Amino acid sequence: MTVQPSQNSNHDGARHEEVAALKPAILAHGLCKDYGATKALRDASFDLHSGMVHAFVGENGAGKSTCLSVLAGKIEPSAGEVFLGEHELPYGEPRSCRRAGVVAIYQELTIVPALSPQANVFLASPMARQGFLREREMRSRYEALCKELDVRPAPNGIPAGHLSVADQQLLEIMRALVSDAQVILFDEPTASLALHEREVLLALLDRLRSNGVTLVLVSHNLDEVLEISDTVTVFREGRICARGPRAEWDKPRIVREMLGEQAGERLAREMLEDVPAQSAAEPTAEQAVQRTRPGTDVEPFLRVEGLTVPGAVENVELEVRAGEIVGLGGLVGSGRTTVLRALAGLERRATGTLHVDGKQTGIPRTVRAARKLGIALLPEDRKGEGLVMALDAMTNISLADLGAASRFGFLSKRRLARHVDEVTEAYGIAANRVGDAAGNLSGGNQQKLLLARWGLSRPRLLLADEPTRGIDIGAKAEIMTSLEQMADEGAGIVVVSSELEEVCAISDRVAVLAEGRLVGQLDRQEGDITPNRIMNNAFGLEASHAVA
Repeated sequence: MTVQPSQNSNHDGARHEEVAALKPAILAHGLCKDYGATKALRDASFDLHSGMVHAFVGENGAGKSTCLSVLAGKIEPSAGEVFLGEHELPYGEPRSCRRAGVVAIYQELTIVPALSPQANVFLASPMARQGFLREREMRSRYEALCKELDVRPAPNGIPAGHLSVADQQLLEIMRALVSDAQVILFDEPTASLALHEREVLLALLDRLRSNGVTLVLVSHNLDEVLEISDTVTVFREGRICARGPRAEWDKPRIVREMLGEQAGERLAREMLEDVPAQSAAEPTAEQAVQRTRPGTDVEPFLRVEGLTVPGAVENVELEVRAGEIVGLGGLVGSGRTTVLRALAGLERRATGTLHVDGKQTGIPRTVRAARKLGIALLPEDRKGEGLVMALDAMTNISLADLGAASRFGFLSKRRLARHVDEVTEAYGIAANRVGDAAGNLSGGNQQKLLLARWGLSRPRLLLADEPTRGIDIGAKAEIMTSLEQMADEGAGIVVVSSELEEVCAISDRVAVLAEGRLVGQLDRQEGDITPNRIMNNAFGLEASHAVA
């Protein structure tokens, strides 16, 4: 069976009223969650009905993911109660919740890296005999599920930890689908998925809804929310500030409710196409300042030739000029992340030639070698590869240049504070949060820590892999602005994002990859850069320059 994407994005009001009249599958009353003085969730009350998709939206730190974790049994509320049918939820017991029929898919992956993809899919209900996993049977069922989802199975024998974040996310989704779940909670399930994979997932949600499954979707993709949801619940500062059926919502209203009085004209112009901009006769200060885009007559400071990583990318060529933002476009699995990792010194098998300021060298084999060349990476997995979650924000920012905050080999908190003070404000990090552990910050603030780190050490080339993955609408605008500011200051930027609209908006040029090869390049000076043109290049439907 092949799942077809849903064609009905506007749900019938009569159907909503009919389903809403039924007894709710989940009923929550007065939910609160405190972390010391921080009120993560405040007096949240709501009901969730079977056969409906319920969207939770809000900024990072607004309380929506905390609420999801309470429903999944991951955390215990400080106050309030949740009923699953007629029974109270087993708080703080994820396995008990799963047995009761509630399955959660979190933004932070729960993959076991050393196990096979199929073993990860069946992690909650492994197929085993006398203590040994029945890999062949699991593989057969895994491949059947991949066929049903219309996705390519991971190669047999490769550990799940060697897969991309997008492929690992698909394993999480499959794991939920093989469970006999009555309630499925999705926390940013499409953040790392390409367009086709998103369509497949939304079609699956539509089918599950038709089968009476209760679905909760936490997403920062407002178009996705408006396409699939039956109800929308908006969280702000730990509270539910608005809730209603899909028919009552559009993007401007969602943003206004999310940000409250903070929803200014500039943010509306940046993030909402359907909000009219100010009159051209009265430009704002932000509008008056435009980034100077380097021309093609400027000699590139970095040129890559013949970049090859066996089994991943082959003979890729790329040029980057100082102050230029180059996007890498293509589908998930096209080799975009591998190119970044190779340039950052994380792919020891990489071969090719690198020219920096006209001097020839090899592709760096270590991170240290890449840093000596002035190359830094903003990794896709910010928690696993970018931050030390137990360390405070201030120390995380300084990790690339601890020597400047040290004295006689010992870190000085006073020097550390002075060292990072210049960048915290510039990157929107609140002064009262620099002493907090990175693990206690929202996804948006964690990404700002990484940007501030490189803003402090000032690399010549910043490789940004999915810089806005799982980040709310307001923080996305700040992060994209930060990348542009770094380019203004002379850094070259190479950016990869599953949100092709972001790649198009920020890039001076886009190099398009398909199946590990460079298949085209789009230049803003030669015409508009659009998602359609990127995809047409990826599928060979539009011819363009094949090399930089």
